[in-house]
Amino acid sequence: MEVLLHQIDAFADAPFSGNPAAVMPLPSWLPDALLQQLAEENNLAETAFYTSQLPSEAGTPPGDWPAFHLRWFTPTVEVALCGHATMASAAQILADMHPGEDRVSFYTRSGWLQVDRTDDDEFVLDLPVVPSIPVSPDPALVAALGVRPVRAYSGTDEVIVVASEQEVRAAAPVLAAFPALSRAAIITAPGDSVDFVSRFFAPAVGVSEDPVTGSAHAQLVPLWSERLGRTTLHARQLSRRGGALRCELVGDRVLLLGRCRRYLDGVVTLPD
Repeated sequence: MEVLLHQIDAFADAPFSGNPAAVMPLPSWLPDALLQQLAEENNLAETAFYTSQLPSEAGTPPGDWPAFHLRWFTPTVEVALCGHATMASAAQILADMHPGEDRVSFYTRSGWLQVDRTDDDEFVLDLPVVPSIPVSPDPALVAALGVRPVRAYSGTDEVIVVASEQEVRAAAPVLAAFPALSRAAIITAPGDSVDFVSRFFAPAVGVSEDPVTGSAHAQLVPLWSERLGRTTLHARQLSRRGGALRCELVGDRVLLLGRCRRYLDGVVTLPD
C-alpha cells in the first residue's frame, strides 16, 4: 500500500521558516500503532492524517464545503489540538483536491475546526479559546527554564511571562529538568516589533522546542488581548526557524492568519 506524504511549512513568512508538518491523506484509517510509527519516522513536531470518512459522533458538517476527519501525532503521542498541521492540511487539500474552494472543515478531538483561504493566498485558522488561570510560578519549572517570571498562568500549557523579548530569545531551558507537565511550557513577553513573542517547549510529548505553535496562541491571544486592550494582535514565535502570526480574538474563538509553503511531495510504501 502506498500513501502520499506532503511536507508543508505553516506560518512561514519566508523559505525554510515556519513549522513543518507532514500531511498524509488516507483512504481509511490505518491502525493507531501504524499511525504512530509513521509519525515517528517522519520525525516532525506533528504528522496530520485525514480521511473523508466522518465518524458518527461528528454529526452534520458545518457547511456544504469539503469536510474531513483529522488527527495529529507527534513522534511519541496523539494530541488533542494542533494548529500548524491543521493549516498545512487545509493548504494541501485546497491546492490539490478542491482548488475551486476556499474553505475546509475538519472534525477533530477538539471538535469542528475551520480554515479559510484568503484572496491573497493566506490561510485563516479558527481555533477554540484555551482558557488560563493566574498561578504562582512553579519554582522547578522556572529553574529549568532559567528565566525571571513576571506573571504565570496555567491552562493546557504552563505560561511564564517575562519582561522582555531579549529574555525570551536568550532562554536556554534544561529540558531534562522539567517537572511533569500536562503538555508544555511557554515563555512569552511583549515584543520589540510585534505585540508579543513566545517560545514553546514540550518534551513530555516528544517535541523539544516547537518552531511555531498554533494551539499555544489559542491560549496566549486571550491573555495578551486582555493585557493590551486590543483584539487584533501580531505575534512572532522565536524558535530558530521562527514564524509570524496575525491573531484575532472573536468571542470564544481565536483566528490565526499565516502563509504556507510546500517543501516536498512524496510517496510512502507501507509494509505488508
